[in-house]
Order: sequence, then structure tokens, then C-alpha cells
Amino acid sequence: MIDPAMSGPTRLVYAVDDVREAAAGWAPVGIGPFFIVDHIELLDVRVNGEEATFDHSRASGWWGDVMFELICQHGLRADAAPIVGTSGLHHVAHSVNNFEATSAGLATDGHAEVLSARTTAGGGGGFALHDGGSARGHLIGIYEATPALRDFSDMVRGASIGWDGSDPVRSL
Repeated sequence: MIDPAMSGPTRLVYAVDDVREAAAGWAPVGIGPFFIVDHIELLDVRVNGEEATFDHSRASGWWGDVMFELICQHGLRADAAPIVGTSGLHHVAHSVNNFEATSAGLATDGHAEVLSARTTAGGGGGFALHDGGSARGHLIGIYEATPALRDFSDMVRGASIGWDGSDPVRSL
């Protein structure tokens, strides 16, 4: 059972081959503008419980009431292949106030942790991806609700308000 303290979905995240190309393709339907971060630096990465690396890039835009993200994993290794495919809905993300307890609760409820890490920016908030099972068909993402995460979300959302479609892909 999903922890009732977990927020409703805050992000829809799609796996793509190229974040810039995909962002340019989604922008004409009114999602955006997209903000690109290449080769995101992470700390304490664990994949299936083992120390690992996770090199990926992200494009973040806004769609309705949620952040819409595109991710691409670089240097795919055989043991990391399940983390990011090359197309389709990858994970639905939720912001959580008690990251460790929520992650442990998901694992206890049969949603094994696939990846966990901390960001290097904005105080090092944690995030994890858990197996959503065949009923969901995607991973469950949890993100520690930090001020830096809220500020980034607010910036992306703010840029979308009144956006006229110009300059749809922006590097950070």
C-alpha cells in the first residue's frame, strides 16, 4: 500500500534517447518550456542495493498541475539496464517529507528499491525509484521534499505561466 502521507503525483517522467530532441517534440503541444540539466551529479548511488553510478540528463517542463520530465541514461551498463529504458513512461514521482520511512514502507509493501541516490545541489535531497510491479507498468519515484526541490519546481512552473512557445529548450 502506498503511504497515505505521500503526496499525489508531482512528476511524470518519460525515458527518451535524447532529452533535447524529445523536449523540442513535446513543446508544440504546450508542455514547457523545458530546462535541461546534463550529466547530473549524484552521491551515494545504489542500484539494486549495490554501490553504483547513474549518469543521466534531464529536461524539466510543466504540464497542467505536474512537472513533466524527460530523462536519458548515458553509458548504459547491463546491470543498470532496468533503470531507464529508451521510451515510454518511466516513473511517476511523489514528494515525501519522511524519505527513509516512505522508502522502507514501499519496500515492505513489495515495491523493491531499484535505485537510490542523493543530489549534490540544494542540500543533497534523496530520491529513490521503486518497482511499481506489473499492475503499474512503471517505477514509483519518491523525492525528498526539500526547499531546493520546491524552488526548482516553482521556477519551472513559473516559466510555464503565460509561456508563448518561444525558446522551448533551455540549458541550466
